[in-house]
Amino acid sequence: MTVHEVEELVVAVLLQLIIIIPAARIAGSAARAVGQPRVVGEIIAGLMLGPSLFGYFWPELSGEIFSPVAAPAMQVLSQIGLLLLMFQIGADFEYGLLRYNRNSRGVLLIAAASVATPFAIGFVIGQISHPYLAPGIDSLIYSLFVSVALAITALPVLGRILKEYNLTRTQVGVVAVSAAALNDVVGWVLLATVATMATSGLSLVALGWQVGGLAVLAAALALVGAPLVRAVLSRNPVKDSELPLSVMALVFLLVFACGIATQKLGVFTIFGGFLAGILFHSHFEFVKAWQNQIGKFVLVFFLPIFFTFTGLHTNVLGLANGTDWLWCLIMIAAAIVAKVVPVYLTARAGGFSAGDASVLGALMNTRGLMELIVLNVGYSMGFIPQNVFTMLVLMAVVTTMMTGPLLRVLLPRSGIKVGRLIDA
Repeated sequence: MTVHEVEELVVAVLLQLIIIIPAARIAGSAARAVGQPRVVGEIIAGLMLGPSLFGYFWPELSGEIFSPVAAPAMQVLSQIGLLLLMFQIGADFEYGLLRYNRNSRGVLLIAAASVATPFAIGFVIGQISHPYLAPGIDSLIYSLFVSVALAITALPVLGRILKEYNLTRTQVGVVAVSAAALNDVVGWVLLATVATMATSGLSLVALGWQVGGLAVLAAALALVGAPLVRAVLSRNPVKDSELPLSVMALVFLLVFACGIATQKLGVFTIFGGFLAGILFHSHFEFVKAWQNQIGKFVLVFFLPIFFTFTGLHTNVLGLANGTDWLWCLIMIAAAIVAKVVPVYLTARAGGFSAGDASVLGALMNTRGLMELIVLNVGYSMGFIPQNVFTMLVLMAVVTTMMTGPLLRVLLPRSGIKVGRLIDA
């Protein structure tokens, strides 16, 4: 690129940031004013700035502001922000609670139920709806993708909701985020498997290498990474709630390296950030200092880019007739029932109270814009047509918007006081 082209790219990116950041803050504040988590407002801001509203009524102006020239740069920024958010989520949870048998057993049972049931129901819906919605797409691939879409739980969005409701160190919060992490790992592996089937046929050997590689990476971080982190932080302690710059640099290197490792294993970069964060969860002074120095910047600058950038590429006005809307309602209802009911029943069977089980069901139903990333992958690879893409986008938005109101009703029944939302 020439110097002039670079300057034009910089200006295009800055112009988008000037629109995105205040829009996300204003929409987030509006969402909080009506009792919704800030993340819901940021999702809606992205949808409003995209072809669903702004691009629909003012297409030329939208094309000028959100120039496709800047799209690759904005996408990179959004992914870096998501990677850093996942690091914060991994570092901020009290995993020591999982030493209790009920919690660790509950995580495995809830994760299994929250994947298996919606996956099975999604496959049935895919098979039934295929002749009406996707006759030109391979029936098996289409049905499997609908299964994956219903099975996903949005770990980053769930993490932000837990932070806003101050649930990150509660029993239900830890169980929910741990189950969601397992849920998403399985979901991404399933997505990679479906993509492999669609492009080159299923390879059980390749899938085995992928799962084995993740196990090796996790073991290496536990056996080598954790002692190194302890050694570095003991020699470079936090002073006056500030991180030494050398430690900050090393953490960035670790997060980015873990992101590369998980991407090479086919499970996408963000889980590398989550795994890296787990190494720091017991170092409370570090976590607090990181949140003050880096975390606020991530939440104000990077995260709105992620949520808004994805919304810019989503058109929720694509449903053309009553049949489409009927199928949309069916998918939304199936997605909710397939998550909430099995999680509730599994949690109750695992020894959780009715109140805690209800909260867990509501939390695991959260999908958010992580779902939209999955949907964009499926749409770009031809797994689903435009109308089904729109239906599943609406499903993701509805299930995310449900979480806040449900928590305000269910948390008091679980003995957890709902106070003023934390500005996460």
